[in-house]
Amino acid sequence: MMIDELSLGLAPLIVDEILERLPDIAAAGTSVLLVEQDVDAALSMAERAYVLETGQITLSGRAGELLADKRIQESYLGIA
Repeated sequence: MMIDELSLGLAPLIVDEILERLPDIAAAGTSVLLVEQDVDAALSMAERAYVLETGQITLSGRAGELLADKRIQESYLGIA
């Protein structure tokens, strides 16, 4: 399943509901490719992630590791 910009144009409650169900879909054996600018939401549910900047992969790895990466926290999550 490919999802591009899930949070764009949808009500936040619907986005939350879809994000809650995606792990179940993946656990049932369906691969999910999510392209999303909401970094916190995407990395919180993903197994593996890639960060693209100007069309180039700048970071990649396990989602939990990227979520803990200082560069991600400063650039995308507003954590100093």
